[in-house]
Amino acid sequence: MKNPIRKRESLAEKLAMYRDFVRGSISSVCSTCNRARCICRKKSSRMAYRLTYKDRQQKTRTVYVRRSQLPQMRRMIAHYACVRKLIEQLVEANIEVFKAEARC
Repeated sequence: MKNPIRKRESLAEKLAMYRDFVRGSISSVCSTCNRARCICRKKSSRMAYRLTYKDRQQKTRTVYVRRSQLPQMRRMIAHYACVRKLIEQLVEANIEVFKAEARC
């Protein structure tokens, strides 16, 4: 097993690799005409993409995502999953360091 301090430092370095991340999920929505009392009432073939997330007050927020930005947004969501995993490992490493220091 690695030295807990070295393990913590390597995890912190990995964490620095993921600078751009975002929490939330992407949903695709069919666009409609959106005019009040329109006679067409048909769904158009246009697809709109939205990022949905919760803010600090746990209020649901929605942000429009352009089709050209969709791959980048999906990558940022995947980075968030990696960041969460690394943070959990970093917490465990910090606890190991604390226990090792308490024994001395």
